[in-house]
Amino acid sequence: MPVLAAEPRGTASDHTRGLQAQPGFIDLWRDSDKGRVLLSVAALEQPFLLVSSLPYALGSNDVGLDRGQPGEVKVVRFQKHGARLFLVQDNTRFVANSRDAGERAAVAESFAGAVLWAGDILASDGGKHLVDFSSFLLADQHGVAGRIAAARQGAYSVDPKRSAVLPDLARSFPDNTELEALLTFQGPGQGDFVKQVAADPASLSMRQHISLVRLPDTGPGAVSRYQPRPYHPASGGFDTGYSDFATPLAKSLDVRWQVRHRLEKSDAAAAAAGLPSPVNKPIVFYVDRGAPEPVRSALLDGARWWASAFEKAGFKDAYRVELLPEGADAMDVRYNVITWTHRATRGWSYGNALADPRTGEIIRGAVNLGSQRVRQDILIAESLLAPYGKDAAPDKQKLAEAMALARLRQLSAHEVGHTLGFAHNFAASRHGNGSVMDYPHPVLKINAQGEIDLQDAYGAGLGPWDDHVVKHVYGQFPGDEQAALAKLRAEARAAGLEYSGDSDARSAGSVHPQGLLWDFGPDSIKTWDNLTAVRRRALERFSFDVLPDERQAGELEARLVPVYLLQRYQGEALARLIGGGDFEYATSGDVKAGLAKGGVRTVPAATQRQALARLADSLRAEYLALPAKVLDALTPPAQGYERSREYFQGRMDSVFDALSAAEAGAAHSAGFLLDPARLNRLSWQHARDAQQPGAAETLNLLLQRTWKREPIPASVVGGEAVQTAANWVLLDATLNLLDGGKLHAGVQAELRGVASEFAAWLAKNPGQGATAASRKQAADLVRAYLADPRSVKLRAMPSVPPGAPI
Repeated sequence: MPVLAAEPRGTASDHTRGLQAQPGFIDLWRDSDKGRVLLSVAALEQPFLLVSSLPYALGSNDVGLDRGQPGEVKVVRFQKHGARLFLVQDNTRFVANSRDAGERAAVAESFAGAVLWAGDILASDGGKHLVDFSSFLLADQHGVAGRIAAARQGAYSVDPKRSAVLPDLARSFPDNTELEALLTFQGPGQGDFVKQVAADPASLSMRQHISLVRLPDTGPGAVSRYQPRPYHPASGGFDTGYSDFATPLAKSLDVRWQVRHRLEKSDAAAAAAGLPSPVNKPIVFYVDRGAPEPVRSALLDGARWWASAFEKAGFKDAYRVELLPEGADAMDVRYNVITWTHRATRGWSYGNALADPRTGEIIRGAVNLGSQRVRQDILIAESLLAPYGKDAAPDKQKLAEAMALARLRQLSAHEVGHTLGFAHNFAASRHGNGSVMDYPHPVLKINAQGEIDLQDAYGAGLGPWDDHVVKHVYGQFPGDEQAALAKLRAEARAAGLEYSGDSDARSAGSVHPQGLLWDFGPDSIKTWDNLTAVRRRALERFSFDVLPDERQAGELEARLVPVYLLQRYQGEALARLIGGGDFEYATSGDVKAGLAKGGVRTVPAATQRQALARLADSLRAEYLALPAKVLDALTPPAQGYERSREYFQGRMDSVFDALSAAEAGAAHSAGFLLDPARLNRLSWQHARDAQQPGAAETLNLLLQRTWKREPIPASVVGGEAVQTAANWVLLDATLNLLDGGKLHAGVQAELRGVASEFAAWLAKNPGQGATAASRKQAADLVRAYLADPRSVKLRAMPSVPPGAPI
């Protein structure tokens, strides 16, 4: 049965007598005695924006509920039905931008909206309706319970008896209304992630902030001035969009707008002539006062880098970064904020551009920077420099901190870039400091004295791609705007600026050889060779000199991990060359006009084989075995300390497990080499061009360099055992590949043939001692699997300690 509301009783004055009024976008009254917030709603059917955020959060990177985290931007409106008021969310993904009311109604009626809240009207006076909005504020609008459940931490729900509206924090301004509540979520309290961070894992108390925001250009006497910019796939920016059923039949339903802030030149004559001009309202970011020094200064410095790009794009004094004013509410939607976010473990930082879904205009930028990342950067630097030895140069400790702060400046600029509307560009590292929107690896080298050099590990300032993307997203052009933007893209292409985004950089089987995370240098193979020398030198020098005196000795193992896996990202760069191909983001018109090339350019065969040989060698004992002095130094954790996920996950109780380290290293390389998408591409490229390496050649080479290899030099510590461990990882990866169901049938048949030949080789070459035992078991396993895959229980791949983010 529908809920029937009682008729309003009394006047608004009767209900608000003695309460503190806050006039503004939506007039409100604070009722501190009863813990209520009353709203006076005048504009029915008038859309506005609704955004949630978390001023007080959970603190778990794994769950992902961070301090200052914004929620989804929703377009909502109040509707009156009988004696009740409803808050309804519009479905902005499907529209009809037409003057015909019938067309608009047909789409609105075809796709479901949502009723987010309904409440009784307390009084109606002069077209204004007074409601108690507290029940909305006490509901989980941010999706906290869903996020906890998605992290497999159990079913949580709001406990109304331990939750409260916070009327004293309710404020209303001309264009926004800000509300807040304390929410307590009750649940089982059994999940490891909640137990790690919560005072009581069965009772999670957080705060939820709600911002009600006037849509741009909809206030009294407002004139619409914002001009949405059509999104171009090569722009380097983010987009927002919808399906517009009013487009002509030959046009796409898919409408996309560039996400960006509003920047209006105040000098009309200069704007008309395409000349530099001041702006009516600059973009201002504020740094969280909770960030300590020297972090605070690094955040300010890095975020300010963008000012130069806006100047070059023709905007004077259009962008600045300041410290958040004392007493300002960082959740207030009027502030673009850089939040210093603490979590129990290190994790990702992110920047959110909260935009009007109808036009792409950014309403607020919200950056969250994880505070533990800078500590990881210092750990990596110290692990490479060994600054705590008696004979260490006195400036090495300062150099480690300087490297970490240089990275933090870049990170601040990077995440602010997202809130300005800019996407990742993972191809920019080919040009050195090509863009802050890339993921940078520290530039490491060996100096003339044979020491590891971190002096210029990270670049300072913006790169050429950043200047380009600001012009493309924000630049104002007299005359034909689209022609001017096309010219900008042509100039960037002529300058060698490439663009590769997230969709072509994240998966193990990604194809684009330029779209690389955490790499450096223009040549992936040369950088691999350079890092091989750096890694070798770091392992030779690795000792307790990498660890501060006050740390417990077992922590030495945690500092070994980033050194041992130093080439993990460059290994991925090598894998991109194997079955890789270069391509551009473009429109059909770009290709026809010669502004871009269509299709995919396959990596030359010789380059693919060079990359394959190097990555195959990372599966060999010479690469995976540790020096004796490192093995002899590694100490179990002290009483009261435990290994975390940042360590290798061993099987030797408290002592360091060198075989698990080797297995992790081998698993990392094998995961890229034997990715099914890569093997499918290798098979196809070989079918088109027999000179290119194929899937069978790749697997045969890996087996040749491991199971079938020549004797291991005696100088390799534990060489035979380490190689055996890597061999089994490769075989397990091969069987998991065959069993995964992602290979084309012909490719699977080809690789099954390689596996069958391998089993026959094992039978003919039994070996001796421990090698003989492994070869016999491997032959039996392969034959059993090929005969009946369901009869064999395959081993999962070894876990690899997390690398990113750095």
